[in-house]
Amino acid sequence: MHIQPSKEDLIHLTKLNPYDRFDDGRPRVPEDLLERMKLVNTEEAWAVLKNHGFHQQFVGGFMQTHPGVVLVGRALTASFLPHRPDYHDAIQQAGTSEGRGKIGGQNSWIIESLQLHDVMVVDLRGKIENGTIVGDNLGTAVRTRTRAGLVVDGAIRDLPGLVTLTDVNFFMRDVHPTAIADETLEGINVPIRIGGVTVLPGDVVLGTNTGVIFIPPHLVQEVVEVSEAIRVRDEFGKMRLSEGKYTSGEIDVSPWREDIEADFATWRKANNK
Repeated sequence: MHIQPSKEDLIHLTKLNPYDRFDDGRPRVPEDLLERMKLVNTEEAWAVLKNHGFHQQFVGGFMQTHPGVVLVGRALTASFLPHRPDYHDAIQQAGTSEGRGKIGGQNSWIIESLQLHDVMVVDLRGKIENGTIVGDNLGTAVRTRTRAGLVVDGAIRDLPGLVTLTDVNFFMRDVHPTAIADETLEGINVPIRIGGVTVLPGDVVLGTNTGVIFIPPHLVQEVVEVSEAIRVRDEFGKMRLSEGKYTSGEIDVSPWREDIEADFATWRKANNK
């Protein structure tokens, strides 16, 4: 019994990944794409995914520790099951055999697996009381290891301490003073469910005030490039509107007239856009 799939299984599970991988087989979307993703809005990402048949990649209804701070990173997934003594013992034994037993609670096993720019994504089935995946101390550890954050279909505790952290944002269903209890880790780097979304390890997480969208690695570059193209068009359109060259009705339509498209192409070339 193993806490996470083998490298070969992770490679097979994410076989459309076009990028390098971590040693355990998880997709490693390049840092430059993660940085560019921070300027993408949820609607732009959603449109690209929908066009490729990924209709259920968005989930909303979260609280945030840092509203307005965009969360971007690679998903490291984990899920929990309601406590059952014999199953819990089996997981503890498996963790001990893998060298995890000395780390602490099973939620700490997840944290110690995190890399820089990972997002810890955890299915706790929406549990609030006794469903707090991190508090102040463990949340600080998540921040230190990832500089990104957390998405949990569950809760957190110690909110006053967590909101003081920088370079991080935690998305959760609610806040509760209880500690996590009566839960057993099901697995790390396994397919999980967050709301109505199936999340695979290595998906790129984009969390905004709208909610969270999970982007398969093979679609990340297209999402980023489509968003950047839209921003360039918006820059040109707003400039021409401010100059009074075109009316709002002429700009706020797609596609543009041929003369506007020609003007846009000339401006773009002149400005290396």
